[in-house]
Amino acid sequence: MNMRTRRSVRAGQYLALLCYLVFLAFPFLWLISTAFKPAPELGSLHPTWIPHHPTLDNFRAAFDEQPLLRAAANSLIAAVSAGIIAVVIATPMAYVMARHRSRLSAAATGWVVVSQAFPFVLLIIPLFLVLKYLHLINTLWGLIMVYVVWSLPFALWMLVGYVRAVPPELEEAAAVDGASRLRTLVSVTAPLLAPGIVATALFAFITAWNEFFFALVLLKTPEKQTLPVVLTHFLGAEGASDLGPLAAAAFLATLPSLVLFAVIQRRITGGMLAGAVKS
Repeated sequence: MNMRTRRSVRAGQYLALLCYLVFLAFPFLWLISTAFKPAPELGSLHPTWIPHHPTLDNFRAAFDEQPLLRAAANSLIAAVSAGIIAVVIATPMAYVMARHRSRLSAAATGWVVVSQAFPFVLLIIPLFLVLKYLHLINTLWGLIMVYVVWSLPFALWMLVGYVRAVPPELEEAAAVDGASRLRTLVSVTAPLLAPGIVATALFAFITAWNEFFFALVLLKTPEKQTLPVVLTHFLGAEGASDLGPLAAAAFLATLPSLVLFAVIQRRITGGMLAGAVKS
């Protein structure tokens, strides 16, 4: 392959990547544009990307019409709790599955992958009956349990890969130096797993923050509803919607995930690079 052909291939790759980024960014950019448009521009037959007269009226109306702060607090409690609990449970399980390979661990890993294919509708009835028996219907703790169970298989699958990436020779060297198994896990393995633990917690958080179906079915009291459920209150009968406030509320709902990912992504990359340098 000559230099000219290589440049053409690379240019095609960059063009495809640019098209993909535009495809991903289009809904979010249009959401931002809609959130800042006044009512006359929202009803215009010739919509524009940039509002001619940007306004914050849609944000004011969103907070006046719906209890967004209370719903955001409920979502935050559920998402943070689900992320922490899922990581605490999945980390030791992943270590055992990665370090002690057997037919049982292989079968467990396969079941973890297969369980992700189960549709929500298949699980909601037995799940509802179990939570009703435990008196956890219409409670945030019941919803948190559901989020933990739902995100745990994929969290476990992610962490198994991170554990296997840690050389066992490091743990053997620590054992030769007289370190106990617990000390080895805390001082040697855990720091190297930190990027994976953070990434897994971020996955569980985003999954719980954006989840709608379980929250809609399990939470009946308006004071306990999460943010995705409250966003549906901007939709009226027969598909009518209060578009401006809905766009403003949806934009605010996406910000925590974006900001959290932007902050943690840098630490994940830094932790990986630091681990590579140390090794």
